[in-house]
Amino acid sequence: MSALAEAVVDLGAIADNVRAITSLTGTDLMAVVKADGFGHGAVQVARAALRAGARWLGVTSTAEALALRTAGVTAPTLSWLHRPNDDFAALITAGVDIGVSTTTHLHAVVDAVHLLGVPAMVQLKADTGLSRNGAAGDDWPELVGWARKYEREGAVRVRGVWSHLVDADLPGAPELSRQVATFEEALRVTRTAGLDPDLVHLANSAAALSAPRTRFDLCRIGIALYGVDPFGASGPGEFGLTAAMTLRTSVVNVKRVPAGTGVSYGPDHVTAAPTTLALLPLGYADGLPRATGGRAEVWLAGRRCPIVGRVAMDQCVVDAGDLPVTIGDPVVVFGPAEGEQAPPTVVEWARWADTNPHAILTGIGPRVARDHLHERARNS
Repeated sequence: MSALAEAVVDLGAIADNVRAITSLTGTDLMAVVKADGFGHGAVQVARAALRAGARWLGVTSTAEALALRTAGVTAPTLSWLHRPNDDFAALITAGVDIGVSTTTHLHAVVDAVHLLGVPAMVQLKADTGLSRNGAAGDDWPELVGWARKYEREGAVRVRGVWSHLVDADLPGAPELSRQVATFEEALRVTRTAGLDPDLVHLANSAAALSAPRTRFDLCRIGIALYGVDPFGASGPGEFGLTAAMTLRTSVVNVKRVPAGTGVSYGPDHVTAAPTTLALLPLGYADGLPRATGGRAEVWLAGRRCPIVGRVAMDQCVVDAGDLPVTIGDPVVVFGPAEGEQAPPTVVEWARWADTNPHAILTGIGPRVARDHLHERARNS
């Protein structure tokens, strides 16, 4: 490989995950490909998910939505986080549904409609407890009322009503039932006002897998699409998901050192016995959290070996003990779960970094090459 490290993305695993989740939920799926497909490659993941049966795509921004269209991806797409002065005309022209959470944004969308002479597809978001985007309290009837007015005038079509959950990954959490009730009341207000949305969606990955009452017409699948159990299982768990990304590199230097040798900055680590140190060309600029130094492990020479000392911007050091390691030996940083005697998973890396797998996956930097398996054969 020409890059110092690569993230191998198994698009077959993406497809398998879509089929597994669809079989379980019995609903249409929205494949969430924001943040460059959680670091996997938005366009490639979108195509794989759509081939496997996903009906919708979800992104955060105008730029992400238009990048899909530029790549020739024409599937129904929802974009949901915008400034009021965003380029709504471009989204309308591209046939992208616009998530709307405030009357300010709705008026701005309609201003773009008047300039274009083309109606906009919008999906109204209710805040059911997350206290981020979405309309709550008296703001919801006001938003619905304006949307109904604009729909009667032919400026917009309210295609969907949706919300987002607080803690669906915590089974039995009381907030879930409260949010479902709040969402159902928001739907009642919507329909009483005369709107009849085609799509009602609330479930994220965790809710789609575990809470049938949240599924409605469509489930938005983010982390589970990429094969990560939203409930924290390191392996496939009860849902049979397969991790799609394997992060790998190779050894670029090897040193046999005596006891008492300091490693990396500080040094925070001093060897307790003679050992072999292997240098990897991956650091926090590539997505290895600095906090994982002295905690994380990689797969080298058929076993797990610890990262020792501080993770630097471009590199880190692995203690290989007495293993026969040489320059050029392959290293797996994380990959699919294959048992205890196997490379670490991204879930384990998240635990070592005191974060979630989403942060690890989206943090893999641009210096790490992406290699999409199963793509070349299909496109040749």
